[in-house]
Amino acid sequence: MRLASQNAVVIFSVSSCCMCHSIKRLFCELGVNSAIYELDEDPKGREMERALVRLLGRNPPIPAVFIGGRLVGSTHEVMSLHLSRSLVPMLKEAGALWL
Repeated sequence: MRLASQNAVVIFSVSSCCMCHSIKRLFCELGVNSAIYELDEDPKGREMERALVRLLGRNPPIPAVFIGGRLVGSTHEVMSLHLSRSLVPMLKEAGALWL
């Protein structure tokens, strides 16, 4: 939770995951500068993964997206927000977009 609250948008990911890639790409195309933690490349990745499993109650826990320090969820939740046109206002409120 400490890491998730340090930036407007935080994504926990695995570099080889296609769903993670899609989420990172979406935020990039929206113009969001996300803090991205690649669990398979970070020395504390295993520890972060265990914390995410406890927090989310699912395995694998990735991608895990936090906006404004709050857990949004995984690919399904983020894409649902985007399709319902709720994601951009949420990003603006968190200070991730200035449009």
